[in-house]
Amino acid sequence: MLLCITAKSQSWQPGYFYDVKGTKNAGLIRINPGGKGPIKDEGFIEYKEDAKAETIKLSASDLRSFVASRDSFIVAAAPPMGWAKNDLDFVRVAVDGPLRLFEAKGGAGSGGGSGFQPGIGLGVAGGGGTGGFGGGLGGGISIPIGGGGHGKSGKSVYYFGANTAGMKPITEQNFIDVMSEIMGDEPDVVEKIQTKKFGPHDMDKLIAYYNQVIAGDAQK
Repeated sequence: MLLCITAKSQSWQPGYFYDVKGTKNAGLIRINPGGKGPIKDEGFIEYKEDAKAETIKLSASDLRSFVASRDSFIVAAAPPMGWAKNDLDFVRVAVDGPLRLFEAKGGAGSGGGSGFQPGIGLGVAGGGGTGGFGGGLGGGISIPIGGGGHGKSGKSVYYFGANTAGMKPITEQNFIDVMSEIMGDEPDVVEKIQTKKFGPHDMDKLIAYYNQVIAGDAQK
């Protein structure tokens, strides 16, 4: 199971999930619980309707997508190659838009959950009555969780696409063009991408800066 268990990531977050039938269920979600999940080789979350309700473990195959705090996640399948512990897990929507940026966590070991910490991304709303963000396109789509040869514990690997069905990896070669398009609504961010003030290895800092600029624009 993916590793990134911290006190923060073990906390309950307000959110909701869409099940495989497209039904939305609001409540509290814990995205990185400890212990074993309901189904072997699948990531899982914990859910309860409110603080006093019974805790329910939901395996990746029970879900289409979920939102916890400010972050949105989609279910995605990993290839049967051995460098990804789970066959079915979650990818985070790092930036939402016509062309989206997705984040996958690599790693193997013990423990439960998705390997993500809550509340660190831009966050988007789930897709209304369509069955969750992306209309459930994440379920059953084969993408390389953790990336080939990059599956170190907790390491992020990024992909881009209009949806999970067409995701492609961010590389050294396509970084400037792809990220300029994804973040094209903020010219200042694009300028820093194209002048190489941010590169493929600065993705966390770039996303944080992009979110900071968006927040500043919202306050104007």
